Amino acid sequence: MRFDVIRTKWVLIKREDVPMLRMSKLADYGTVIMTAMARDPDAVHSASSIAAATGVAMPTVSKVLKVLTRGGVVESLRGTNGGYLLPRPPGRITLAEVIAAVDGPIGMTECSTTPGLCIQEAVCAVRANWQKVNRLIYEALQQVTLADMAGPTLRVVDISAIRARSIPNHRAGATPARKSIDGGHA
Repeated sequence: MRFDVIRTKWVLIKREDVPMLRMSKLADYGTVIMTAMARDPDAVHSASSIAAATGVAMPTVSKVLKVLTRGGVVESLRGTNGGYLLPRPPGRITLAEVIAAVDGPIGMTECSTTPGLCIQEAVCAVRANWQKVNRLIYEALQQVTLADMAGPTLRVVDISAIRARSIPNHRAGATPARKSIDGGHA
């Protein structure tokens, strides 16, 4: 199996022969930077103080702060007392917003966010299912706030409640039981 690294918001990578899906490095840095800001939510933060607090290189912090400001999840103040601040309390800024501010709409596949980009869309047998998966991931990211990320441990997201309303129970459908190699039921 061959893996190509593509410059998109979600990248399939090969790590120790186990493929995984991950968000962009800039979105990861955006989360790290905003989590550091959330630990002192009323402060005006300088790029250099954020770089020192996070260990992220100053040029990267500056670049990500500009992107986050354009995305509306960070505000910038000019002048001698200028810097960056959160536009609202950390408990009201979600990971979905942070990731979308950096990478654009959250989507596992092109067609899950923007129709018309895939030539297979009209005949695709899995598009609706990818849209369900995309919605589950988005809803999970909507449940986690910067306040959660800044805390000592992340609260558990109730993914079962999201799953229950989004994906039908396979046992209720006509899915036949699978047989294992030894002839028994799996």
